[in-house]
Parts: sequence; structure tokens; C-alpha cells
Amino acid sequence: MTLDIRPLAAADRTDWGVLWRGYLDFYETVLPDRQYDLTFARYTDPARDDMKAWIAREDGAALGLVHVIVHAHGWREAPVTYLQDLYAAPEARGRGVGAALIRQVYADADENGRPSVYWLTQTGNTTARALYDRIGTATDFMKYQR
Repeated sequence: MTLDIRPLAAADRTDWGVLWRGYLDFYETVLPDRQYDLTFARYTDPARDDMKAWIAREDGAALGLVHVIVHAHGWREAPVTYLQDLYAAPEARGRGVGAALIRQVYADADENGRPSVYWLTQTGNTTARALYDRIGTATDFMKYQR
């Protein structure tokens, strides 16, 4: 498979919306349309360096997306990269799309002096965890939220 992974652009709005809706459906989450518009605007705003996104295409078809948040960290001098959302379309799963998108995040982090990249997933997401176990290192931290 020859993937073209590039930064998300304004022309990707429709394809990105389909992919992100698929991602949110997987997590049984529904957001209002205005949140889609706001999120897309943030990820495509060239003035923002704290929110980045890439889209994966093959022969013009949108196959996956990845979103990251860059932020300061109290224990590190350099900012860190939080990989917030990763999604491969069902027809693209098992073809290396997720791994390629994570490698893109790693490359961006390395090129910009952010050696730490982290992400979360549900413990029952065994398909994604099989990839994550190959490409990252699991920690023993639990997530709590309000």
C-alpha cells in the first residue's frame, strides 16, 4: 500500500468529517455539528502550533486520521505530544494505516524537539492495543476524570 500522509487542510473537511464521525461512533460519542466545525477549524488553523492533524490517503481515498495536542509538561523541559485521536476506516484496517499515522506523529515530535509522545485507549480495545504494544510502551497509569 502506498499511503500519502499529509497535514489536514481545508479541502479535507468532508472526508475528515466522515472519518472523525466513524471514530466517535466507535466510542459511542455524539457531538453537535458546531463542535465538528470548531475542531476542524482548530486543526487547520496555521496560526496554531498546539493542535496538529494529519490525514492518510491512498489513490485519493481518505483512509485514516490522527490528531495531536502539544503541551508543556511540568516534569520535562520540552513540550510533549498527546496523540488524542487515531482512526483507520474499517476497509483500511490491518493494512498499516494506524502504524503509519503514529510514525508520522513520532516524526513530527522528533523534528520539533518533543521526544515524549503518549496516548490513551480503552483496555478492551484489543485490536488497537495489539498495534500499540508493537509501536509504543504500555505504562501502568490509570486515567481518572471529573
